[in-house]
Amino acid sequence: MYFKSSGRTNPKTKEYEGYYRIVESYRNSTGRVCHRTILNIGFLEDPLEPEQLNRIARSLTDMYERKISLFDLDDPVVKKWTTKWWNKIVTDGKLDLTLYSKSSRMIYADTIEHKDVKEVGSEWMCYNIWQRLKIDEVLEHNGFSEQEIQLAQTQVISRAVYPGSELATAKWIKENSAVCELTGFPIEKMNKDRLYRGAKKLYNVKEELEQHLSLRTNELFDIQDKILLYDLTNTYFEGEKRNSKLAKFGRSKEKRSDAKLVVLALVVNTFGFIKYSSIHEGNFADSAGLEKVIDQLDYTKKAKQPIVVIDAGIATESNLAMIRSKGYHYLCVSRKKLSDYEIDKSRLTVLMQTKAKYDIVLKKVANAPDRDYYLEVTSDKKALKEKGMKDQFELRFEKELEKIKAALSKKGGTKKVEKVHQRIGRARQKYPSVHNRYQITTTHDQKEEHVIDLQWKKDISKDQQKIEGLGRYFLRTSMDMQDEVIIWNVYNTIREVESTFRTLKTDLDLRPIYHKSDEGTLAHLHLGLLSYWLANTIRCQLKSRGIKHSWKEIVRIGNTQKVITTVGYNKADEEIKVRKCSQPTDKLKKLQLALNIKQRPYTKLKSVVHRLKSKNKNIQQLRAFSSG
Repeated sequence: MYFKSSGRTNPKTKEYEGYYRIVESYRNSTGRVCHRTILNIGFLEDPLEPEQLNRIARSLTDMYERKISLFDLDDPVVKKWTTKWWNKIVTDGKLDLTLYSKSSRMIYADTIEHKDVKEVGSEWMCYNIWQRLKIDEVLEHNGFSEQEIQLAQTQVISRAVYPGSELATAKWIKENSAVCELTGFPIEKMNKDRLYRGAKKLYNVKEELEQHLSLRTNELFDIQDKILLYDLTNTYFEGEKRNSKLAKFGRSKEKRSDAKLVVLALVVNTFGFIKYSSIHEGNFADSAGLEKVIDQLDYTKKAKQPIVVIDAGIATESNLAMIRSKGYHYLCVSRKKLSDYEIDKSRLTVLMQTKAKYDIVLKKVANAPDRDYYLEVTSDKKALKEKGMKDQFELRFEKELEKIKAALSKKGGTKKVEKVHQRIGRARQKYPSVHNRYQITTTHDQKEEHVIDLQWKKDISKDQQKIEGLGRYFLRTSMDMQDEVIIWNVYNTIREVESTFRTLKTDLDLRPIYHKSDEGTLAHLHLGLLSYWLANTIRCQLKSRGIKHSWKEIVRIGNTQKVITTVGYNKADEEIKVRKCSQPTDKLKKLQLALNIKQRPYTKLKSVVHRLKSKNKNIQQLRAFSSG
């Protein structure tokens, strides 16, 4: 119970004062939260402080639920009004005082049923992180109504826990999840069209949300953003997308050359939190658009000359010069293949073992081609991998040549000089990293019209040069570093952006895209990024406590906690209905403790409903029939 007031003119004093009521919250048959007036207090005779009103409300609730208060009512004013209003409630019969009586708790075991079982554990974790990130403040500032904010909460949490289409999400919310019970959004209003509109409205405040979340997570985890990681990925569409401006054919990361693509560019920090995101056409080049991204990062540039870590595909000379002109340092894999270089003998050669238990050798380059710092990195594991790829490509290339040679002796096979050289050219084009190490010769007939033989052999010097270069690459940075290990460790933080893309695509189902309109595509991608904020905040906090689960594993553990409605009948033939959360498993308790959230989303909700007489008669007849 609690006090609720509304402003009215007091007829006695002619002043505009508060008119008070004692009310309680309850859930109706559809599960919606409603308010019921217990007692109309009217205008207060004695001036009461807010804390006194709160203590009176708590005392009345304890008396109703037959609880013993830990603290005596030492305030005579509180004691006076608590006693007076409780007696009035009892006299007027405003409450069913049998609700918490001993007899009302005596339930016949054979009448107990469990209904309306919903998942709540994962949704509860996401809901708490949503509140911790203070996303509601941004939405309210941008004109979102209370119900629109509830819808946004419901939609983003649902996307994090159960990524799917709007139609599938609406079904899941209604049939499987208790997320609406947490957010307060009316479940009867949930449908796919409302989810479509909600996603588009969230995309309209993309920049405000992105900046707020960037700064908020920095505050929560004390991050200074000294290292920024930039990379691009793409995802493909299902469908032709004929009228789309975003969907274009390009180089697919998933090897889907048959499908049109859209490109997602991200800047993340070393904790995996997004600093900036942009969406481009499917044929957007990796090296393009970096200057706009750097300009958008000004609001995060608190540390002196942050480091931008990029891969070789983005590290063009023009991009590197631009990064430096904007006041940032850069670190990348060099696009230049250094050949005539010397190792700096004044620096020690560093032999170290990575977390994956393989050895690498780090050597500083002395005669770098420019003012930058170059670091030679030699990896045994990388060399082994590259050797396997080299052998595989060579084997495939030689098989192509064998097919061409076999056709020379077959009836109807390709023998004409021009056609044979065309086939050899196509084989070279198919394996560009291999063919330059082979010497291929053809033998023609006397008329020079047909090829009668085809021979090939490896160029020993070129092949040896390739073998010596296996597992070797160069890191390049604008910083003047005195420790080779630091350079290596900083560059390896780029794996965090790869982890971000993997979580987005695999765990949060960012691929493929089924939306027909570009507007729907943009909203779909942005919704995935918002759900990633929740997932990564949870994972980041768990990592700080030594828990390194994937997001899918966290959701699986969370889904073990349910909320259940239990129904039974007592001695008075009254229906007792209790809605309660299940106890979390040990694994879930560990997650909730690390996240510092309650083990149960809400306390027990109990109600007593008298049976209808006609229903009693039918049940009595059925019991008599069953027993006799």
